[in-house]
Amino acid sequence: MRYAPSARSRIVGWMMLLVATALAVPAVGITAVWQRQLDAQVDEQLRREADNLRRFAGAARDPDTGRPFSDGAALLTAYMSVSLPRRDATLFSIVDGRADRRSPAEPPTRLDRDPAVVARLAAVRGTAIGWLDSPAGRVRYGVVPVRVTGDLRDVRLVVVEFRDRQQHQEHRVARMLLGAGAAALVLAGMASWLVAGRILAPIRLVRRTAERIGEDDLRQRLEVPGSDDVAALAHTFNHMLDRLENAFTAQRRFLDEVAHELRTPITVIRGHLELMDGGTAEQGATRALVVDELDRMGRIVQDLLLLAKSERPDFLTVGSTHLTDLVVDAVAKARALGNRNWRVAHVSEATVLLDGQRVTQALMQLASNAVRHTEDGDVIEMGSLVRGDRLLLWVRDTGPGVGPHDRERIFDRFAQAVRSGGRDATRTGIGLGLAIVLEIAQAHGGTARVEDVRTGGARFVMDLPLRTPYAEGDHEPDTHRGGRAEDRRLRRKRPALQRLRDHGRR
Repeated sequence: MRYAPSARSRIVGWMMLLVATALAVPAVGITAVWQRQLDAQVDEQLRREADNLRRFAGAARDPDTGRPFSDGAALLTAYMSVSLPRRDATLFSIVDGRADRRSPAEPPTRLDRDPAVVARLAAVRGTAIGWLDSPAGRVRYGVVPVRVTGDLRDVRLVVVEFRDRQQHQEHRVARMLLGAGAAALVLAGMASWLVAGRILAPIRLVRRTAERIGEDDLRQRLEVPGSDDVAALAHTFNHMLDRLENAFTAQRRFLDEVAHELRTPITVIRGHLELMDGGTAEQGATRALVVDELDRMGRIVQDLLLLAKSERPDFLTVGSTHLTDLVVDAVAKARALGNRNWRVAHVSEATVLLDGQRVTQALMQLASNAVRHTEDGDVIEMGSLVRGDRLLLWVRDTGPGVGPHDRERIFDRFAQAVRSGGRDATRTGIGLGLAIVLEIAQAHGGTARVEDVRTGGARFVMDLPLRTPYAEGDHEPDTHRGGRAEDRRLRRKRPALQRLRDHGRR
């Protein structure tokens, strides 16, 4: 069975998702804006550096001659001595494809000593801005060519901004935002769990009350204060329970009255017929036929009443039942149903929780059904088996079996099996016995089915969920938990069990 998350878990999950989205969207947006602003600031700094160089070249004088610079390399050396870059930036010059001079401040990494970087920047045409990867991370560079009258050399100024170093502060702020967001998410989850629990508490009360109603009676009611939607739901639920209780009470009263009104005339008629002595042989045969039909009608009334009661909450009275006692007693009672070879098959020596009287009633119905479909001397056996978390109780016979077309409908009410016999095929029973067996099995949370037997006949099985007070499976009782009393009871029952088995072997 697939796991279905609770309503409380779903509410908290959606709240966490909303809070996480509300925190993540601004954080991602702010980070993206910071990235763009920082890139714009770096590009603006590179352009500003180029403008400063142009202004310096127009106003600077060679200190040796007092005239404008005629050497581009000397011009850049003079400019770098007076123009100090930011902490995460550096300047250096390239003359004819080789690094020449560098600004005084020590950069995070010496790109002017990297031949590949110098060659790449020396090959750039005109003024350009681009990206480079370095040991210090991603860098943004700008190349500004310098042309001085009379100097034919390729001279250019390189401005480098260490972009990843500049983002350090932004990353620190982003980590702080992430930590604060995670803490807020945890607090929001805890608050959502508490709030959802308080909101759903009346719903859980409705569920628990519904479970008690299904197991005990219809007198339970909800007490939810307030006037919100949950309180309105509780009031509606109480009104529904009132209607259900009235309906069940009316149904119970109707069934009791109908059963009484039907049983009374049947009993009266049968009594008067039995008092009618004398008469011809034909009248005696008619009287016996009518008495037999009245008995049949009485059984039908009892079975219909039992089926109707199976829908009531108090149909079962569950208690601890020992499987050996259950099967041995059922076989002892069933021996009076007919002259058959009654046997006890495998029995599980385990104590389980079920309604022993109802299960015995079902086994007797199956035994009666087996007697109707067998002859004198045929084998009928009962048994029990604990298999995993299931309890199997069965009745097997060596009769004609059940045809494939009857297996799906044989447990329906008023369904009758067809006894094979060519043109003289007849329908047997009144179609309520196996329906009663199925109702008793379903009331225990299980089911009933019919199986083929390799040696012939049929095996009717009640498949119930295993509910045990302290143990499961085929085992001896636990002496630490009532085992000694169980042992004494088993010793008392085993002689009867052995006699039944010996009788079956004979």
